Amino acid sequence: MKTYVAKPAEVDRKWYVIDASDKTLGRLSSEVASILRGKHKPIFTPHVDTGDFVIVINAAKIKLTGDKLNQKKFRHHTGYPGGLREMDYRTLLQKRPEKAIEAAVQGMLPHNRLGRSMIKKLKVYSGSEHPHQAQKPELRELKG
Repeated sequence: MKTYVAKPAEVDRKWYVIDASDKTLGRLSSEVASILRGKHKPIFTPHVDTGDFVIVINAAKIKLTGDKLNQKKFRHHTGYPGGLREMDYRTLLQKRPEKAIEAAVQGMLPHNRLGRSMIKKLKVYSGSEHPHQAQKPELRELKG
């Protein structure tokens, strides 16, 4: 019996909506990263993007455990010398709550070309509305 290897042309992609209200950031992100990679499918192949599209709504209502709102820092570099910018997650969730989820999910994906193509299938919105109704996304409940 031979091992099945998925080909990019034969991957059937679905759209899922995940509601982030009162969900923990890390638990939500790991589930989303798993869907983006395609690990929930029987045709999962590590070197092929077999994942589905994920729409995360209500990103502004995400929760962090402990005192991470004040202690955890979001860092990015502008590309200029001395351009390291950082802010705590309380400020980040007030200004751009989508960025918190995107950064957490991106850290759980492969750090190569494949991961960069996977993160493009993630759509995050701070409110409950999204412009992807034409794709007929199905609501997906998280485990646990």
